[in-house]
Amino acid sequence: MGVYFQGIKPYYKDNVSALFLSDTFTALERMKPECVDMIFADPPYFLSNDGISCSGGKAVSVNKGDWDKIDTLEEKHRFNRDWIRLCKHVLKPNGTIWISGTLHNIYSVGMALEQEGYKILNNITWQKTNPPPNLACRCFTHSTETILWARKNDKNSKHYFNYSLMKEINNGKQMKDVWTGSLTKPIEKTFGKHPTQKPLYLLERILLASTVAGNVVLDPFCGSSTTGVACKKTGRYYIGIDNNQEYLELSKERLIHA
Repeated sequence: MGVYFQGIKPYYKDNVSALFLSDTFTALERMKPECVDMIFADPPYFLSNDGISCSGGKAVSVNKGDWDKIDTLEEKHRFNRDWIRLCKHVLKPNGTIWISGTLHNIYSVGMALEQEGYKILNNITWQKTNPPPNLACRCFTHSTETILWARKNDKNSKHYFNYSLMKEINNGKQMKDVWTGSLTKPIEKTFGKHPTQKPLYLLERILLASTVAGNVVLDPFCGSSTTGVACKKTGRYYIGIDNNQEYLELSKERLIHA
């Protein structure tokens, strides 16, 4: 791994991965410009509103932690514009960014991308085959998340897309923007649980679609580093940032055993 930050030492580092314990904004501000090929971001969804959800057949709080709470709509959108602007600074001219979210945050993210000078390439709908049931029975069961794929809105930008591989793994047909699969498998939580952990197959598809082996991938809200595990399995370099030491310890264990 090369040197990508000024004045921030890695929390953990191996020959293909580096984890940084830092506030996302501080870390991005200290990164070298145009140094990463792809960004995957799973930012706070801001859905911690003291409500109730279902897990393992039991009613549980939807609250994830203080990092998933925000006071106003204006504050939420300002947060999204700020980190998305910083990501644009570190993304290479032909690089792309993927951002996942739910209805609680993804519309702000989409507007922020356009306001900060990105072109949205796709609106991926991830359809979950085993979503938790809706306990209130006052609306339809929430069974999807959205993943936005974007590049810099520059006519000279030529983003990479492995069309042929995506078609191949889709039985010879063009892959559509609806991806169906299960929630994260228990075996992927062997070293601990993160409340918003994404399944490995999802990140592997994203990496294979938009990067090549040897590319550098950044996750500015890395959590348990599913992105990093997928990078190790597919031959990419990985940079993960998180301000929670507990989650970085979980990331470290997953990367060591990947």
